[in-house]
Amino acid sequence: MVSLGMSDEWQIGEIFGLDDDCLSFVPQPCLGVIVTFEQSAVDDAKPGSGDDSEVVQFYMKQTGTLDNACGIIASLHAILNHQSQITFQEGSILDRFAKATNALSPADRAKYLEDFKEFKEMHQEEANKGQTDVPSGTDDVKHHFVAFIRNSSNQLVELDGLKDGPAIIEDNCEDLLKGVAKELQRRLEINSISESMSMMALAKKP
Repeated sequence: MVSLGMSDEWQIGEIFGLDDDCLSFVPQPCLGVIVTFEQSAVDDAKPGSGDDSEVVQFYMKQTGTLDNACGIIASLHAILNHQSQITFQEGSILDRFAKATNALSPADRAKYLEDFKEFKEMHQEEANKGQTDVPSGTDDVKHHFVAFIRNSSNQLVELDGLKDGPAIIEDNCEDLLKGVAKELQRRLEINSISESMSMMALAKKP
């Protein structure tokens, strides 16, 4: 996402496991967790609320046209909910997208991304080089990307563009990483998601 204009003080890097030892290697502060998993027939995830403005700063829908961009959407959910902490290069793709979609509805934000040719071209160019830190959703359409953040009320929130809106997972979340790990372990135990799962952290560079 740095190539799209995100400050190079931040990075999106892999999380190697759900246990405390693995989580301890994630740089701090960590502002978001991006997870990709294969959904099972048992969908125990909370449905999400249709009213996003009171829960998070930024939420957008994922349309059929954007099915292969779910990794980008999860990254945008993580990044654009922390605009007070993460800066963008003036005039960059991310900067222009954030400003243009600030007052739009979740559906209109998706439409804007669909039509944002420069954004898609830049991401594809970096993906072809193997240099992008944006998770790609093109490899396996059975796998879906979501983002987890803590909002201003310290609620753990799941952001999934296929839901009606943000889903509050936990009301008093003191630690983002541990909160996400706890929720994913719960879903694994009831077979709501498969063990074929990977996680990435939006965190400050050490």
